[in-house]
Amino acid sequence: MTHQVHAFEPPERFVAGTVGAPGERTFFLQARGGGRLVSVALEKVQVSLLAEKLEELLTEAQRRFGVDLPEAPTSLGDNDPLETPVDEEFRVGTLGLAFDADTATVVIEAIAVGEAETEVELGEPDDEPDDDEPDEDLDRLRVRLTPAATRAFIERARRVVNAGRPPCPLCGQPLDPAGHLCPRHNGYHR
Repeated sequence: MTHQVHAFEPPERFVAGTVGAPGERTFFLQARGGGRLVSVALEKVQVSLLAEKLEELLTEAQRRFGVDLPEAPTSLGDNDPLETPVDEEFRVGTLGLAFDADTATVVIEAIAVGEAETEVELGEPDDEPDDDEPDEDLDRLRVRLTPAATRAFIERARRVVNAGRPPCPLCGQPLDPAGHLCPRHNGYHR
């Protein structure tokens, strides 16, 4: 089976976004460039961790390679919705990050969920030894960003993650518009 590598080096636009109402949102990474539009689905926690780890990567690149980092954007920047149609190419299983010191760019690679990951989710035994390298037969989205574009992506990703349902002040679980059964109130509605 052949795999596809959707490479955008650099993209015209690369953003994290959602489709759906809070509590029912599906998160996407979307890249556009060269007349192509690629959207890949992932989990909210993956978007949050991606933003956090990109921030750490930029800090480390500045420390090790003396890369000039732009300040975090003070304006909202790209706040437009995802471009349509939002057709999911694949669901992300693994995210990889790297800093290319030669070009002073950040490389983000989103790799599709593999069969081994699906088996683990279904509770089936894992017959194959674990590899640290993702399967080469899997589809992937590869994006190369400047430090400024990376900062803009981080800020938007954080806004998207925080735009969901507010947390309950007692238990931290998301509040639905109709309230929720708070474990701190022994199951009474809040």
